[in-house]
Formats: sequence, structure tokens, C-alpha cells
Amino acid sequence: QDASAVEKVILTASGGPFRTTPREALADVTPAEALRHPNWSMGAKVTIDSASMMNKGFEMIEARWLFGLPPERIEVVVHPQSIVHSMVQFADGAVMAQLGTPDMHLPIAYALAYPRRLRSAAPRLDFAQLSTLTFEAPDRERFRNLDYAYEAARRGGNMPCILNAADEVAVEAFLSG
Repeated sequence: QDASAVEKVILTASGGPFRTTPREALADVTPAEALRHPNWSMGAKVTIDSASMMNKGFEMIEARWLFGLPPERIEVVVHPQSIVHSMVQFADGAVMAQLGTPDMHLPIAYALAYPRRLRSAAPRLDFAQLSTLTFEAPDRERFRNLDYAYEAARRGGNMPCILNAADEVAVEAFLSG
């Protein structure tokens, strides 16, 4: 595809374990609750970042630098089923999506073998069994970290690094109780 035809990149997020938790209850969540991700099995740090959507903020910053796009052309949407991993919208309105099971083995193998695709025993999507794929805008009041990440990406310089350092300290403090 012609990169100049890219209108925007769309990153998907599951919304984590607190997507539908009443906002007033968020102040009382425990590390154990935050570590119970509905779709993914990950390490503690990235699971906590997923629960707060900080991970999508970091992915947006990464995409900004990897693809040379301004933050305004990188959108984050919530997709609770975690089947659509990312999308690209082109100037004509067409959208290409990357779909797969909620498992990072395939993307990691592809990244390591690029541009080849390795044979894999990974589970395949069964489109006949997929009942629904839903998408929604992230609740920016619930997931304020997204706004912090967009601001850091816009400011540039050391701001993304400062954001990352602040997140490291905050996650460690949260996990330590």
C-alpha cells in the first residue's frame, strides 16, 4: 500500500477489567482485581497498564514515531473482544484490519521473521463462531492516561520518556500497595 494514502491508524484496546466498572468504584480497586485481564495473559506491569489504558497511550506514541504520523492521525478505540488488533484507514475511506485470536505469539513471530510468515500451530479464528465485533470510543474520564499520552506525543522531546518514568513509578507503587 502507498503510505501517503494512509489517513489514520486505529489501535484497538479491550478496555481491560474496568471498562464497565462504575467510575466511583475505581478508587478502591485492588492490584489483584487489576491483574485479572478479561482477554490477555501478560506480565504484571503491562496488565496494569492495560487496566488503565496506559499501554494504548504508549502504543500510540510508538506508532507516531514508527509511522511518522502526528498523534491526531492515530486513534484508539475500545474493542472488548480483542479480535481486531489494529486498522488502517485510507484516503478513500477504505479500512484494512488485522484480525487474530487474543494471543501475542503470532504478532511476535511475524515481527521476528518479517517479511516471512512462519507456519504456526496457533489457534485460527473461526469466523462462523464469531458472534459480534463491537467498537466504542474510550471513556476519556475513566482512562485519563490516554490524554496524558497524546499530550506527551504532541509535546515531543523528553515528554514521552517522562511519562514512561512516571508510569513505572505509579505502577510499582500500586502493585506494592
